[in-house]
Amino acid sequence: MGLEKDCGIVIGKLKSGKKNLITDVSGVKVGHVTLNEEGIKTGVTAILPHEGNIFKEKVMSASYVLNGFGKSMGLIQIDELGTIETPIIMTNTLSVGTAATALVKYMLRQNDDIGKTTGTVNCVITECNDGSLNDIRGLHVREEHIFQAINNCGDGFEEGCVGSGTGMTCLGFKGGIGSSSRVIELDNKEYTVGAIVMSNFGTSGDLMIAGKKIGERISDIQKNEKDKGSIIIIIATDIPLNERQLKRVAKRSAIGLGRTGSIMGNGSGDICIAFTTANKLKHYSKKEIIDTKLIYEDSLDIIFRAAIESVEESVISSLYHAETTVGYNGKVVNGLKKYLGRYENGFNFV
Repeated sequence: MGLEKDCGIVIGKLKSGKKNLITDVSGVKVGHVTLNEEGIKTGVTAILPHEGNIFKEKVMSASYVLNGFGKSMGLIQIDELGTIETPIIMTNTLSVGTAATALVKYMLRQNDDIGKTTGTVNCVITECNDGSLNDIRGLHVREEHIFQAINNCGDGFEEGCVGSGTGMTCLGFKGGIGSSSRVIELDNKEYTVGAIVMSNFGTSGDLMIAGKKIGERISDIQKNEKDKGSIIIIIATDIPLNERQLKRVAKRSAIGLGRTGSIMGNGSGDICIAFTTANKLKHYSKKEIIDTKLIYEDSLDIIFRAAIESVEESVISSLYHAETTVGYNGKVVNGLKKYLGRYENGFNFV
């Protein structure tokens, strides 16, 4: 799987994982619910950091706000405590409240101690505005869709116009869900860095693929519009990192994003969350001092590269897999594949 095998697009230098998806990181699962009919172009995407009880075994994490024009929730506690304790939900901007209520209910069902014998729970909800294609005022995402997306989580998942990416647009093309992974070696052992994005950002004509200014070559998408979208980036790894190192990794997502043509414009909400499955922190501990591992700082460069390449390819993959969509009020946004045949020789991807 991946862009290289599908269409000859080679991004970066590192080897991709077996599926070239974030779920190449063992234990990570992704599931969608897609709402796609007439003017309804929206949905939910859920990411499970591991297969166990996430509240009881939290994953070490960090967030980084590249540009803060966004309405995501749960980031404050991630930054303060350095952990994630729920599934991560991606949806549209006006459905954050519904998603939060549903995720609270899900967590209460899983943990009868929450709010009773222990504290409450920090639900992580992320969003982008799909209102250019979706009847966003209709509030079509319901609580059961969040439950279904979590229940649908698995190792394999679709990219493009699915889940929370159904109504998204990106760099003048149809955007959506994209994912990728990279495999690196540390101390003679292989580790994985993976990313998943919900792409909804950028100015028409700015698209770059593998360093080539592809958007400038496609005249019918030159609209001189402002960058007023967003992107949510989730990075996962099985490398033992602490929360400070994860924030450093999350910051590098800006480079991967910039390589695709983003300027992180004033009206764009660009947010990255990074977590590791290698350092889990138990909610209850008999010990007051616990052991965690972290990587030697000078070895971070290869992880930075893996994160950058995974984010870059995830964005392009979201465009490649997205189909031309007719949305709310008859607006048409073309998928990137519409132009691949017409401009194939000029692209010279390989």
